[in-house]
Amino acid sequence: MDRIQYSPRGESTPMRKLFGTDGIRGRANLEPMTAETVLELGRAVAMVLTRQTGRPRAIIGKDTRLSGDLLESAMALGLCSMGVDVWRAGPIPTPAIAFLTRSLQADCGVMISASHNPFEDNGVKFFCQDGFKLPDEVEARIENLLGSERLNSVRPTGEAIGRMYRLDDAQSRYIEFVKSTLPKGPSLQGMKIVVDCAHGAAYKIAPDVLSEMGAEVIVLGNAPNGININQGGAMDTELLRKKVCECHADIGIAYDGDADRAVFVDETATQIPGEAVLAALALAQKKAGTLQRSTLVTTEMSNMGMERTLCASGIDVIRTAIGDRYVIEKMREGGYNFGGETSGHMILFDHHTTGDGLIASLHVLRLMQTTSQKASQLASCVTLLPMVLKNVPVPRKDDFSKIPGLATLLSQSEVTLNGRGRILVRYSGTESLLRIMIEGEADDQISEMAASVADCVCQHMAAP
Repeated sequence: MDRIQYSPRGESTPMRKLFGTDGIRGRANLEPMTAETVLELGRAVAMVLTRQTGRPRAIIGKDTRLSGDLLESAMALGLCSMGVDVWRAGPIPTPAIAFLTRSLQADCGVMISASHNPFEDNGVKFFCQDGFKLPDEVEARIENLLGSERLNSVRPTGEAIGRMYRLDDAQSRYIEFVKSTLPKGPSLQGMKIVVDCAHGAAYKIAPDVLSEMGAEVIVLGNAPNGININQGGAMDTELLRKKVCECHADIGIAYDGDADRAVFVDETATQIPGEAVLAALALAQKKAGTLQRSTLVTTEMSNMGMERTLCASGIDVIRTAIGDRYVIEKMREGGYNFGGETSGHMILFDHHTTGDGLIASLHVLRLMQTTSQKASQLASCVTLLPMVLKNVPVPRKDDFSKIPGLATLLSQSEVTLNGRGRILVRYSGTESLLRIMIEGEADDQISEMAASVADCVCQHMAAP
């Protein structure tokens, strides 16, 4: 359990150039997030994911950023040009697209979003007809079609050209689905909740869900203007924490731009670590006998303190590479029903095929009610080890083996930690960043280690 982990590669697999850990992202209107490339991407997706008989259908959603209209239109045009009927759901959370794709029996789902990235960026995520994200090999097939003669040779004409429709009841369908994931019984009556929607895709849906469940809801971040997405929300909980304190709320909930994850603030205005939320839900499922194979699936980023707590309660912890898609792959492979990331992604397979911030919120609130515990009491189930997280901007992503002195430095740090901590060094799959994570038992020690690793990489990057 207490092993050092060193990741010599980035989050992206070498077989794909455009796709990262969560679809494709970039600066909107620059490659690869141009209308031209997204249109061609839509054509390639149609060729790979749609059925060969009957009229294929696709569901498209988007978050609230300014460039959403541009890229949504380009994607729709690409799909229609391949004979796919497109249903446009408008601004809606990413997990809603997974649900709608599955429930409406569409061939694929498309979400135009860059999640927590700033508004200047945008991205695209795809879902198969079963509501799951695409595996690596399918993404590679899509990439290989771009610019190919095979793709350009397919040109439906006449009545075979796809049509566009508005899915006017997309939000109401999703709201009813989210509410249905809680068992019948006591509602959220009597709870005071502050929710920060980050001016993103959940700006209307999240307050509606919580209000309809009986809670008193104070709403922040519900006035999107195209450029304020991810101001506040899961990326910055300062305003949420102040509001929780000011309103004497029971809990605060913050979503990111596409609402596939949730971050919580307790009644003392303290942000709850993601590990504590995962552990609290896992322990509750274990007690109820619903945690399949008594296992939680999480990533390399989760603190060892959570692992120690869960193992002491008879819960195994399985780690994967960074990215909720890898958590989901491991859950499907091993027959597990609960997993997540410390960033707020929580996957409850008993209810949905992907991470869903709203569903996770309801289940945390339900746990508070059924146990009569405050949010701070739920969070106290885990004692975390000190951890340093350091993000270093990089102009390129060189192979770690080619960075002089890095391997030696990491080996020396491993010896120093002596099995009582972990090191994880990786490139981000969605941004031009080197991410350094070190945990151990001494704050000063791990801070010095992180600074040394960052200096080593920066010196290499700055060299001619």
